[in-house]
Amino acid sequence: MDAVIWFFILLSAPVVELVLDKPKRSTLNQLTRMLLRQYDCGVRPVVNWTDTTVIYIDFIIQSILDVDGQNQKLTTSIWYRQIWTDEFLVWDPEEFDGINEISLSSDAIWVPDVIITEFVDVSPTSGVPYVYVNSSGTIKNYKPIQVVASCDLHLYAFPFDKQNCTLTFRSWLHSVREVDLAFWRDPEDIASDKRGFMSDGEWELLSVPSRYWRLHVDDQDYAHIQFNVLIRRRPLQYVVGLLIPSVFLMIVDVISFYLPPNTGTRISFKVSILLGYTVFRVNLMDEIPVTALNTPLIGVFFAVCMALLVLSLAKSILVVKLLHHNDKEVKEMSISACLLDKYGSSSQSFGESMFTSVRTLDEMDQSSGFEFDLPSDEDLVSLSEPPRFSLRLERLLYQITTIRSYLQQVEDDGSSQSDWLALCYKVDRFLFRLYLVVFVAYSTTLVSLWGSWRSV
Repeated sequence: MDAVIWFFILLSAPVVELVLDKPKRSTLNQLTRMLLRQYDCGVRPVVNWTDTTVIYIDFIIQSILDVDGQNQKLTTSIWYRQIWTDEFLVWDPEEFDGINEISLSSDAIWVPDVIITEFVDVSPTSGVPYVYVNSSGTIKNYKPIQVVASCDLHLYAFPFDKQNCTLTFRSWLHSVREVDLAFWRDPEDIASDKRGFMSDGEWELLSVPSRYWRLHVDDQDYAHIQFNVLIRRRPLQYVVGLLIPSVFLMIVDVISFYLPPNTGTRISFKVSILLGYTVFRVNLMDEIPVTALNTPLIGVFFAVCMALLVLSLAKSILVVKLLHHNDKEVKEMSISACLLDKYGSSSQSFGESMFTSVRTLDEMDQSSGFEFDLPSDEDLVSLSEPPRFSLRLERLLYQITTIRSYLQQVEDDGSSQSDWLALCYKVDRFLFRLYLVVFVAYSTTLVSLWGSWRSV
């Protein structure tokens, strides 16, 4: 019997030990249960309802993720925190093993309805779901969030542009008598704080000035805190990738004016430059920001460069047309063309002209019944046959006159062509200087504008 009793005692001993060793609730758990036992997260945490809950706001820019000029949106990553006092979350640290600060779920307590008024899109990143609460009731709500906000972007000075985007915090529902806003740090410290900003991107953070103001609506004042994010684009990438190649092509086009205009080399070279510039523009079309209201100045720059290239090509075509104009039209306009039409065209050689003249005289000899031979000394002395000597003399004078007319025509035609060529070269130089003046004036204007915007 005793053995059976001892056997049951041995079997029940582990159960008794388990019951005796059951852990008690931790101090932290007891504190959390005590704070949230009768807490109502839908009620503003003040004992006297006339008291104002002051929300302190701090703000740090971490990075500029995207600047969308077409949709007028700015995407930023910020570190944002709210600090306020909850009069219902207060305890004595000595009663809870010296615990002075705990973390609570943000869904379990009252959280102010402070929003960003420029917020236009849902951020893919969520904030921290916990808040810190200390024994005096001070709550710290830290939020590393990604903000997609509307911004009035001015891209006319691209790539030397600066942007001023605002992020305005306010209570969506409560007036200033219930919820007021204030700065956690001095505004000057916030404006110059760049410790957390990632400065290796395209944008450079200049400063973050801020101000507090109130908006009066329906006999109520609503508190606002506005942060101005001043950023500046780093233009080196666009200068090297867009502006410098375009300037080089324009310089090559200007140098091509020194090619001789009386050949087809200049026109073919300018056509190649125009084609290359067109391909260059098409490949880099996505690099230029697009806006719905106006075109950036760099877009105007590319359009004017294209127009100048077309103008340069048209000018060269005009000069070549003037040079080839003298092949036919100048001859028709010259005085020597009259003699040429009378005695033969310039396409006929000197031998053909002489052959025609001789053939004409032979026909005259045959029709008169005489044989024409070169006069001998006896014929020149003898005066008994004056008709034969007179006819031979007439033949000689006619040939001399033909030769003289042909040589005069050749000389006048060459002189006319030389004068016309000199005139075309003068026109070419004048148009080149005019083109160069327009190009230099336009380039100087752009450089001065971009330089003034860069120095501001």
